[in-house]
Amino acid sequence: MSRTAPGKAASEAAPPGAEAGPSAPAPPARRRGPLRRIPRWWPLPVCAVLGVAGGAGYAEVAEPRYEASSYVLVSPGARADTASALGYAQAYGKIATDAVVLTAAETRAKLPRGVLRAHVRSSTSPDAPMVQITGDSPRPGRAADYADAVARSLTRTAKQSAHRTGVRLTVVSPAAATLKPVFPSLPVAVAVGASAGGLVGGLLLLVRPQRRRDTGAAPVPAPAPGGDGTADTSPASGQSGEAEQRSDELEAAR
Repeated sequence: MSRTAPGKAASEAAPPGAEAGPSAPAPPARRRGPLRRIPRWWPLPVCAVLGVAGGAGYAEVAEPRYEASSYVLVSPGARADTASALGYAQAYGKIATDAVVLTAAETRAKLPRGVLRAHVRSSTSPDAPMVQITGDSPRPGRAADYADAVARSLTRTAKQSAHRTGVRLTVVSPAAATLKPVFPSLPVAVAVGASAGGLVGGLLLLVRPQRRRDTGAAPVPAPAPGGDGTADTSPASGQSGEAEQRSDELEAAR
């Protein structure tokens, strides 16, 4: 009768026919598909290209605008000096787009009421007693008509009070429209579109969810198999092994 040596647990002896338990399978290698090769910052160039295309398309379909400028000279009279003429030029530059001047210009030029308000602007120079009146329109000839109508109306308005101001206004030259439209400009539209597209692409990069990186987890060892080749993890198996070890020790002492 064979006895197990004292101090050696019976559970350590592997039963005959027992096979090693199955080890944890290694995780399959993840293949990098074509989509994973695309860089994460792809929205930035894509949005920039779309913005360039949008700006170029807008420049092609937008309504062209032509401009024409007429100049009105403010010259001093017998009772005024150059400084007074310069001050009156600033004042007449402000009233050039007043309702009284524009209404009189529309009446004499037989234009629709209120059309000059949206198509005429005025400006002055701090160094010269001159008023610049600029008209804009989709047609170059109409832009020149707008500027000339307001310039003539301003000189007539100033003539009514010339005996009090001591200055007179003279139209230096009739307005001439630009040869090419001033709006839209293809380079400006493309630059604005590219900037807007780049801004949208940058915002997409900030708000998109971050991709989680795969971290290698430590492998968990498989539990020791039981007599039937399956994992034995119940607490009763450990208690039965200790009881057998004690009984063997008593028999060896006898």
